Amino acid sequence: MLSLILLFIPLLASLLLLLTRGNTSRIVALAFTVVQLGATYYAYQVFKEQGFQPFDIQMVWVVKPAINLHFSMDGISMLMVILTNLLLPLIVLSGFNREIKRPHIFYSLMLLMQFALVGVFISFDGFIYYIFWELALIPIYFISFVWGSENRAQVTLKFFIYTLAGSLLMLFGFVFLYTGSPNHSLDWNILTSNPTCNCNQTWVFWLFFIAFAIKIPIIPFHTWQPDTYRSAPTQGTMLLSGIMLKMGTYSLIRWLIPIVPAGTKEWQAVAITLCVIGVVYASIIAIKQSDLKKLFAYSSIAHVGLISAGIFSLTLSGMQGSLVQMLAHGINVVGLFFCADIIFNRTQSYQVEGLGGIRLAAPKFATWFMVIVLASVALPLTNGFVGEIMLLYGIYQFNIWLGAFAGLTIILGAVYMLRMYQKVMLGESLMDGMNFPDLLWNEKVVLISIGIMIFVTGIYPKPILDLTEPAIKLLLK
Repeated sequence: MLSLILLFIPLLASLLLLLTRGNTSRIVALAFTVVQLGATYYAYQVFKEQGFQPFDIQMVWVVKPAINLHFSMDGISMLMVILTNLLLPLIVLSGFNREIKRPHIFYSLMLLMQFALVGVFISFDGFIYYIFWELALIPIYFISFVWGSENRAQVTLKFFIYTLAGSLLMLFGFVFLYTGSPNHSLDWNILTSNPTCNCNQTWVFWLFFIAFAIKIPIIPFHTWQPDTYRSAPTQGTMLLSGIMLKMGTYSLIRWLIPIVPAGTKEWQAVAITLCVIGVVYASIIAIKQSDLKKLFAYSSIAHVGLISAGIFSLTLSGMQGSLVQMLAHGINVVGLFFCADIIFNRTQSYQVEGLGGIRLAAPKFATWFMVIVLASVALPLTNGFVGEIMLLYGIYQFNIWLGAFAGLTIILGAVYMLRMYQKVMLGESLMDGMNFPDLLWNEKVVLISIGIMIFVTGIYPKPILDLTEPAIKLLLK
């Protein structure tokens, strides 16, 4: 029952928001996301005491082909649900002083996406999971297409084609699994109990890997991402970067590795090499960027490439580090894009070279921006440090040279992030008569909340590790 409550609160909110207008839409959206966060906290406490049983729901939906409404949670799913429902109130609140056309539709789509994301993370039947995977694409498509900036039609179409192609490949993979399964079922428990099903695991591996690599994205399937992040409205970019790309990394752990272990083992070296190459490539491209949103987009590609490499290391350290870093990356990247939005809202520019001296006019903003930047470059005692060290150690356990190569992300990340901060925030003002008000009330709440989460999860990550360790150990057996 708890799974259904977490699933249907945002769906109900999405429908109710269509009946609202104006500022009421923002308030209603914020209220429901806060309620959902409260329900998530209660669910987390229940999970700690009772495990997955209160969340496990199985009902027959279609007899043939066998499709069950199977919702459940382990520590991995719980962490992803926490990330989703933790970030949504901040994303909604970030737009409180922004002018948004047709806000009731905009926020209704955001809550519909929250419903789909939760569905992806708690679905334990392949067909149901696929339905929610596809459903999550619909609201972000319209958010980017209707409320995006210049070239939004062309950019959004490219994003849609990429992700739809990946979804089609994943559907083929599920068809192979269904026909190869002795029980003709896509229930996760059945598939993982018989991973040597009568299907070509190499084919299934690549069908799933490419589908997830597009969503993450992993190079060379990344070309849709920078333009989409640049074109989408900031709240849409936050949803994409903070939560939606985690669908891909989560799915590597949930639907690829335990279900096609032979294919994973066969192509592990190729997959992890692609991920590590992507880390360095995206970091170098980020150094060249003069647009804030594109710089943060390439930074995101580098970070999720490292996360994916840690997953494919198939080590406890690498896989746990990936989950810690998923949470950290979601928090940090939402903060970075929000800071970019604050700068654009006051200067009408994302260009690094045309800015400077902002800390003179907005010292509070400069302080919190620096905290987020330092977390992004994995400064010790911030959330980025814990996961990154575990990831690098996991990759090192797989191959020392790949571990050393992946470690370049620390140096290159510091180069592009600190150089960006220096040009944008420090020095003398390059804008004549600059009027840059310091933080508004909602901006303070969002940035302070992100700052607190950065330090709390960086200084004391034990609850995250305790939550995820049993599930990871079970998958690695």
